[in-house]
Amino acid sequence: MTLQLLICTIDGGIDNVVDLILPPQPGIGYVVSWQHSTADGHRDVPAPLLRDDIQVFHLEGRGLSRNRNNCLRHASADVCLICDDDCRYTVSGLQAVMDTFASHPDTDLATFVMQNPYCTKPYPTSAIDLRQRPRGYYPTSFEIAFRLQSVRGCLQFNEHFGLGAPLFHCCEEEIFVHDALSLGLRCHFYPITIVEHDHPTTDAARATTAGVLMGKGAYLYIGYRSKMLLYPWPIAWRLHKQHGVSLGYGLRYLYRGLFHIMRHQQKATAGVIATDRGVIK
Repeated sequence: MTLQLLICTIDGGIDNVVDLILPPQPGIGYVVSWQHSTADGHRDVPAPLLRDDIQVFHLEGRGLSRNRNNCLRHASADVCLICDDDCRYTVSGLQAVMDTFASHPDTDLATFVMQNPYCTKPYPTSAIDLRQRPRGYYPTSFEIAFRLQSVRGCLQFNEHFGLGAPLFHCCEEEIFVHDALSLGLRCHFYPITIVEHDHPTTDAARATTAGVLMGKGAYLYIGYRSKMLLYPWPIAWRLHKQHGVSLGYGLRYLYRGLFHIMRHQQKATAGVIATDRGVIK
């Protein structure tokens, strides 16, 4: 079994990738998508990344989900692990990913555990089917791995969500998993720590920004449609208690994201902006 780390970076973040890469290991490779946000942002690939097990591909513009999809287009391994350029890995952690897929042939997509001092989400204590994930648990992008043959041609990241997207600056990973489940893929969580991340995630660092709140509101339409009009209230209350923002502010942007995507649903003739496996029809 082979594994590729799908690493997204932008501009000067390529230097972070140098610190992420491990010494060459059998069966482990790296696909790096290097975004350039400005015309003069190009420079040579750092020398430590000029290895046979590392492929670097360039992408103009912004948008984290665009970057992830560029990685996905160039992936070729049996199993792919989504990565950010500020993550840290060990050989044993990556081997655990491969061992998990080898020992669970019924798993198409798996989520794992990150070690992060800022992470407050509750992880399940045992392996679970993600169709029955407990309240409060959500996947973080760089905890997600999948069999390439299971997703290629039918699943990608929704480019309207994630950092750098025009409106919705989060929830791209939740939608990725939601769409995988909608396709009938077998998705499981395994309580195995595979990655270290010492910085706040988008949800923690930008929890009160308009783009993140609109993304959360839009995702309610996708993942919780039967209760979508009720859920902004507990989310806004939690933000008020944790971050001191007013209830009105939180509700304003949560509902703005929800109703924005709802309007697109009503106007669309063959799909909805935020579902359909990341593709607008």
